[in-house]
Amino acid sequence: DTSLAEVNSFSPSMPVSPSSMINQYKFEDEPELRDLFITVDDPESHITAIETFITYRVVTKTSRGEFDSSEYEVRRRYQDFLWLKSKLEEAHPTLIIPPLPEKFIMKGMVERFSDEFIETRRKALHKFLNRIADHPTLTFNEDFKIFLTAQAWELSSHKKQGPGLLSRMGQTVRAVASSVRGGVKNRPEMFTEMNNYLETFSQKINVLDKIAHRIYKEEREYFNEMKEYGPVHTLWSASEEDIADSLKGVASCIDKCCKATEKRMAGLSENLLPILHEYVLYSEILMGVLKRRDQIQGELDSKVDALANKKAEKDLFSEEIGKLEDKVECANNALKADWDRWKQNMQCDMRSAFTNVAENNLRYYEECLATWESFLASQTVDLHVEEDSEDRP
Repeated sequence: DTSLAEVNSFSPSMPVSPSSMINQYKFEDEPELRDLFITVDDPESHITAIETFITYRVVTKTSRGEFDSSEYEVRRRYQDFLWLKSKLEEAHPTLIIPPLPEKFIMKGMVERFSDEFIETRRKALHKFLNRIADHPTLTFNEDFKIFLTAQAWELSSHKKQGPGLLSRMGQTVRAVASSVRGGVKNRPEMFTEMNNYLETFSQKINVLDKIAHRIYKEEREYFNEMKEYGPVHTLWSASEEDIADSLKGVASCIDKCCKATEKRMAGLSENLLPILHEYVLYSEILMGVLKRRDQIQGELDSKVDALANKKAEKDLFSEEIGKLEDKVECANNALKADWDRWKQNMQCDMRSAFTNVAENNLRYYEECLATWESFLASQTVDLHVEEDSEDRP
């Protein structure tokens, strides 16, 4: 246990901070045995006559029997990740598919194809694939396996085997027809509560995301001002011999605080901003999942209404209704299970992110406070020395 005296003691060389709590959250819910490990790294830029794009190396190591080899290495571009996400949504319409980073970025944040942008996207793509790998159902999807193992030409060939234009148009027409009919009649209360929860969650997480980005922007502006502030004192010391040491001491303190600010900014950009924005995207995905569940429910409601009006075709409609009832039940069960899993992961991620921010803030303020206290102590000693020399006859 850390004593109160230890907590309140400061050293410029080693500022005090509480022991990290992050690992308690990070690993407590992970499965003991994993059989699929995926890494996204080594981004490469490609320039052609018509476009510029980035590919990423995707390395997969596995002990699963359905894979022909224990290790694969392929290169994928952003469009390939989009294809995988769409195939997962098509195959599992009421499961919560992890979000991908947006294709375009907010103006004023970072330049597209800059090192910062590419690294941020690489981390997001890495997380996307590993969230799928850790999902109890998505991890066994055949298109996911093909994405991880097929060479570029094989993947291109497989993509062409997708649903045709008429099939996609049919899905769109059904979705539009469902939305025109309005809300479903017999939506279970649980899914109404989910929808209400998501509306509140979406509003709050969007506000947090905007404020966090604004704080980061202001912190960067403060950091840039600090970088100019310190050297002014150093230059001033050259023309003020009597207070030169004090001015140099202030410059040194500002420089140390500037470095601490830079570390705190890195913590925000690496640990908080990506998590908040990921769950902004998750809120949009979940709204889409609920709409697809309602669409399936709407198809069942429509058939039940039709059965009441067409008694002559009762047997045919009864068979269709039975199939739709099974489909609705499967959709409901899938969403219920995934909802509980998503909420648990979300709460764990939020605890981890906010705890990390709190610890980073403590380290930052303790480091800055230790720096300035050390400077004040040195000035007090110098002042006493001067007073003693003046008192001597």
